Amino acid sequence: MSGAGPLGAAPDPGGRRRSWSELLAGRVKRQKYSPEREQQVKEAAVHLLTRHQNLNDLLLEVEGPLCKKLCLSQLMGCDAPEAHTSPSASFIGSALQAQASQLGVAVGALAAGTVASGLEQICRTPQGCCHTALLTSEQRKRLSSLLDIVQYLLANNMFCRLSFCQELWKVQKSLLLEAVWYLHSQKTVSLPELLESCPSVQAVVHWLCRHLRLLCEQMEASGQDVDVAGVLLSDFVQILVLRGFQENSDLKRNVEQEKTVQIAAAVLERMLAFALDAVAAGVQESSSAHKAVRSWTAVLSRSLWCGTVPAASARRFARHTLTQILTHDPVLKVADAIRMQREWSFARAHPLLTVMYRKLFVLLSPEELVGLLQEVLETHEVNWQHVLSCVSVLGVCVPEAPQLVRDWVARLLACAFESYDRDSLATAFLVVRQAALEGPSVFPPYADWFKVSFGSTRACHGCNKKALVFLLKFLSDLVPFEAPRYLQVHLLHPPLVPSKYRLLLTDYVALAKTRLADLKVSIENTGLYEDLSSAGDITEPHSQAPQDVEKAIVVFEHTGKIPATVMEASIFRRPYYLSHFLPALLAPRVLPEVPDPRVAFIEALRRADKIPPSLYSTYRQACSAAEEKQHETPAVLVEPGCAEEPLGALQAALGALRAAVAEPTPHDVISAHVTVISGRLSAALGASQDDGSFEIPTVQLDVVAPRLEQQEAQVVDLLLTSFCQNLMVASSFAPPERQGPWAVLFVRMVFARVLPAVLARLCQLLGSQSSSLRATHVLGLAVLAVHLRESASILPHVATCAPASAKGLSAAEVLEGLLTCRTATSALVCMKFCTAAISYALCKFSSKSRDILYSSLSPSLIKKLQFVVLRLFSEARETVCPEVTADVPWDPLCLQSADWKRAVLCLWKHRAFQELLKEKEFGIIYNFPCVKRTRM
Repeated sequence: MSGAGPLGAAPDPGGRRRSWSELLAGRVKRQKYSPEREQQVKEAAVHLLTRHQNLNDLLLEVEGPLCKKLCLSQLMGCDAPEAHTSPSASFIGSALQAQASQLGVAVGALAAGTVASGLEQICRTPQGCCHTALLTSEQRKRLSSLLDIVQYLLANNMFCRLSFCQELWKVQKSLLLEAVWYLHSQKTVSLPELLESCPSVQAVVHWLCRHLRLLCEQMEASGQDVDVAGVLLSDFVQILVLRGFQENSDLKRNVEQEKTVQIAAAVLERMLAFALDAVAAGVQESSSAHKAVRSWTAVLSRSLWCGTVPAASARRFARHTLTQILTHDPVLKVADAIRMQREWSFARAHPLLTVMYRKLFVLLSPEELVGLLQEVLETHEVNWQHVLSCVSVLGVCVPEAPQLVRDWVARLLACAFESYDRDSLATAFLVVRQAALEGPSVFPPYADWFKVSFGSTRACHGCNKKALVFLLKFLSDLVPFEAPRYLQVHLLHPPLVPSKYRLLLTDYVALAKTRLADLKVSIENTGLYEDLSSAGDITEPHSQAPQDVEKAIVVFEHTGKIPATVMEASIFRRPYYLSHFLPALLAPRVLPEVPDPRVAFIEALRRADKIPPSLYSTYRQACSAAEEKQHETPAVLVEPGCAEEPLGALQAALGALRAAVAEPTPHDVISAHVTVISGRLSAALGASQDDGSFEIPTVQLDVVAPRLEQQEAQVVDLLLTSFCQNLMVASSFAPPERQGPWAVLFVRMVFARVLPAVLARLCQLLGSQSSSLRATHVLGLAVLAVHLRESASILPHVATCAPASAKGLSAAEVLEGLLTCRTATSALVCMKFCTAAISYALCKFSSKSRDILYSSLSPSLIKKLQFVVLRLFSEARETVCPEVTADVPWDPLCLQSADWKRAVLCLWKHRAFQELLKEKEFGIIYNFPCVKRTRM
């Protein structure tokens, strides 16, 4: 066609060249439409495109119209059939069918390989998979388009899942975990299905663990990826626990499904081992390992508590995990545990380890936990650090655990002496010492336990000579590893031995004294009132002696006799008595004109020939010299900074508890905070105060002139202020019955350590300083009295100079006895205190049994309230029956500017209070419910 144009367009009859559109338009008009023709055109187009088309690139070039941006909410709704019928997906399907036909392979297998190759390319770009398990936004967009096509292929039976899984494992190193999660969440291929098809279990476990650790680290990062990482981790944990810890009857397993169970259990075990190794290495909070372990623990517990994992599977997982923790890396022997267990107390254990225990404890009952501990110790080699840390966390965080631990120890002792099993005896000693480290609210002091267990005729070792030899041989074997504290307990409170076997005990005593001599600790230099209940550092005699002197003076002041401990020390422990106790007692000073208790005590010792004449003469001369120079000696200023650091640490711990009290917090969290506070008291009060209990059953208290050291006063004021603040914070969020256990734990674990100082300070506050107390202080001290009464069974009795206290009073009775009504001011304080205490007790224990409620109420306070109210308020003396209110009046008392008159009258009219006054124990003046004057 010579007349044709450069593009082949022919001229029209008039000589004008026609365009391509005009030529094609004319051709279309001449062709008739038919379905066969349409199919032929499509096939021709596909053939033309597929001759030189790379399907892998084609898949990645197509963008789905539905999900331009892959997000969690959209992905969860992308499984409707109409979502996958785009022209692009239809075209890809036709291309795959054509190429499969040419190659002679199944279209499903070809599609699986092509999609796997495309997924590999998406995960590789742009940043690879070395330092992340998450996709970028661009990668998510491309993956969204790819998954749209896969869903179309699945809907049209053009995609083989099994082939796809096999192809994925070929490109395993390039896969990112988020991409696998999208495959699972969009039902392209489930994670269990993918795991079942893996060629190598070990390789898959390694790949999963590496990506899970990366996800944990990215959980601590900032940005929107944190939410994605959290969802991924939670889903994977749920799948792993469900598959790894389902019952055998849950499904009929085949060989492939056993592989999935094996992988799931192995991944969870390796992640746990990673966490425990990080704890053993002592990782810092700023390290990536610490962040990863913290995230894994948090996600693990959240996944198990959310309800998607059946309770039975969660319990099996918890038992298995606890067993793995207790038996992880069992390199420590019993001797190491005896020497080092003080470092494994709750306050000193690694926070990550205590958090793991607390999260797992929630899934099991207290009986199961103690039973599991016993089972593991009987059947496995254990890591003693983990076992004893577990005992501490169990005792502190599980309310029912202390009694279960006591019963377990009793069974261990019985088994040990029944079959002469050294392992059972060693376990009993280690468990007892570990529990005793956490204070008397968890377990009796070690000294008390040892005396009760081996110091009486009913002891396990008293039945025969063989049992006695067994015990003393065991104690002798412990000597090279024992802390001096425990050796002192054994020497000062030795096992009860029949006289004919006394020589056996003598051999042990000699061995223990030799060990103490090697450690440069003398049993004779042990303080008179020094606590031997914990494995704390040995107090230097010169530091302990002033405290022994003060306590001995208090006892002498109340009894008028030289204390028996002083008399015994002057005979049996003369080195300490002569070298430390007497010099501390006879420190030179200006003698008062009126002899004070110290002067009287010294004179009593001199008359009993317990002070050498030369030493007494030197003391009198030094006192005379001090009196002559008293005006010449400048005052000594004490550096205030010496105690700032331990007090600051204590204050920080108290602040953390206050923050926890402000929210609904589980018992174990509150108990953990209180235990840390209890531990920090040791540093705040000095090493000599590192006790968890009282060596003597009675506390001596001078209610008239209480004495407190400056450091003691600062610590006690800090504790009392914190208690009052915690009460106000807790009451602003919940009524007393829903405030949790913080108050009773505070009293039992914190105030128990400093009870003498607390009572001395309360004597000052409610005595000469009562008029300056604020409403919050009165509320706090009133609630403290209620919980002191509740905890009376584990607190020592108090002896005062009052005749009524000859047999000893409880701490609550002492506090209540400080309230007087001699003046208008004291009567007003008494009324406020009684109103607050009774109102709190009625609210706190209203749902308890009648016996518990009545035991928490003080007859003394109720009687004092009647005495004051009927004299101050005429409304209370009306002969008409008062109107009974519905609620116990606690809310008004929680205001700093409380309307006390309204609160008192509201309590007075309350049905519960009226019922109390009908009881002989509480009512003394009037008969109720109608107020009527009667004879006393």
